Amino acid sequence: MAGMPYAARVARSSAAPAPRRADAPTRPEQARPELRVVEGGRAEGRFVVQRLGRALGWVRARSVPMVHVAVAITFLVGTLIGALMLRTQMVSNAFEMSAIESNIGRLTQDVQEEQARLDKLQASLPQKATDLGMVPQSTSVTIDLNGYQPPKADGAK
Repeated sequence: MAGMPYAARVARSSAAPAPRRADAPTRPEQARPELRVVEGGRAEGRFVVQRLGRALGWVRARSVPMVHVAVAITFLVGTLIGALMLRTQMVSNAFEMSAIESNIGRLTQDVQEEQARLDKLQASLPQKATDLGMVPQSTSVTIDLNGYQPPKADGAK
């Protein structure tokens, strides 16, 4: 099958070419549009006004009323502003959280330093007491108040 030639396709149409008009140009040079220089371009405010006029004409030509377009644009602008404000607030909160964490770290370090100082003072307390002539108590005394009853008033027997 590899060597089998295919038949060429032929397309035929029953349409006839359009007749030439009498005023139609006969040479291609005459059919070309003339070039012209546009001054100003986008730099002038006229261009913006023309663009806006075209946009308004397009909106008027559509079946959607201008109110719907205005509401949609307002919604989009509001959403953009809301997202911007939310992001700004999130960044502000992140900076505040960073400052608070830094402050907590400093306070934790201060507490640890003070606890170390207190432990050192408590460890040196028995030595300071003996330097002052105090003697540690060798025996301990306990009082059991389990069966104790307070004395009653004199006349209430």
